[in-house]
Amino acid sequence: MTGRNAPAIPVIALTGYLGAGKTTLLNHVLRAPGARIGVVINDFGELNVDAGLVTGQVDEPVSIAGGCICCLPDEGELDDALEKLTDPKLALDAIIVEASGVAEPVAISRVIRFSGVDRIRHGGVIDVIDAAEHFNTVDTGPAPPSRYGAASLVVVNKLDRIAEEARAATLRRVESRVRALNRDAHVVGAVAGRVDPRLLYDVNGGGESGQMSFRELLLDEPADAHDGHHDHVHATSVTVVGDGAVDPGPLIDLLEQPPHGVYRMKGTVAIGKRHYLFNVVGTSVHVATAPAGAGASHLVAIGTHLDTEDVRARLEEALRPAPKKVAAAGMRRLQRLRHYSI
Repeated sequence: MTGRNAPAIPVIALTGYLGAGKTTLLNHVLRAPGARIGVVINDFGELNVDAGLVTGQVDEPVSIAGGCICCLPDEGELDDALEKLTDPKLALDAIIVEASGVAEPVAISRVIRFSGVDRIRHGGVIDVIDAAEHFNTVDTGPAPPSRYGAASLVVVNKLDRIAEEARAATLRRVESRVRALNRDAHVVGAVAGRVDPRLLYDVNGGGESGQMSFRELLLDEPADAHDGHHDHVHATSVTVVGDGAVDPGPLIDLLEQPPHGVYRMKGTVAIGKRHYLFNVVGTSVHVATAPAGAGASHLVAIGTHLDTEDVRARLEEALRPAPKKVAAAGMRRLQRLRHYSI
């Protein structure tokens, strides 16, 4: 769990049935410059992650040998790996745990949520689906599989493996099955795991002098990888800056019920005489006390297919200066969120 004044590193679970394209997606997002990412790999096979893409690594990506992660005790090998990667000297922005193809997202999410490691927070569960094989291998029964319930982001991958005219219907079918268990999961289509890393973690969008931008890297894909209209997923962000302390009630309403299409929100907000750090992924809301000198209140919303004007209006409403006396009910809600974030 995280201390209230320590910056928490998001730990993102990357799940998916065997062959769905988890490692392909991982290698793709790691190519985006502007972030330092640690990786934990748990699989029966060899490590297929390009180690040259893992920034801030401890000699090599931390590997958990044997078995699947959902079989580990809550304070087992995963905690040991996370302890290494939360070393402040590494200054990581995020940690991605690539789980075995036989691991259950529900169990992985639970292990991360109840980890005893300091300075981490739950960064969401990404479940990768093979568009061509999913309904023959994973979702085969009358009831939707329980894995849908744990996912915050569902990536319907390998859309190029099915006929172009069938892709929209496949996405609708997957989303309908997911919605039966999870009304809040974000569902996107992709080819070769090409999703925008901003959906997973913060990147500056550029890079050091001489590096290609993320956009250039996307455009550098092989020509035959661009079949269809869902070749890669672009994220959109909306940023709003506030003036003065806010009422926590409307702010928490926004964080708990984000605008349509918003997958992540983050920001620093003044409430009373303090500033707080907020991070939202799906339905998970994490709150911590901001360090001194946090500056003006601001919120950033990140997602896909956003109605940017609506999102901006919602953020502006949440950052509207509070009346002189803040409602006690809003402060109680804030304290509850802080309690569950520890």
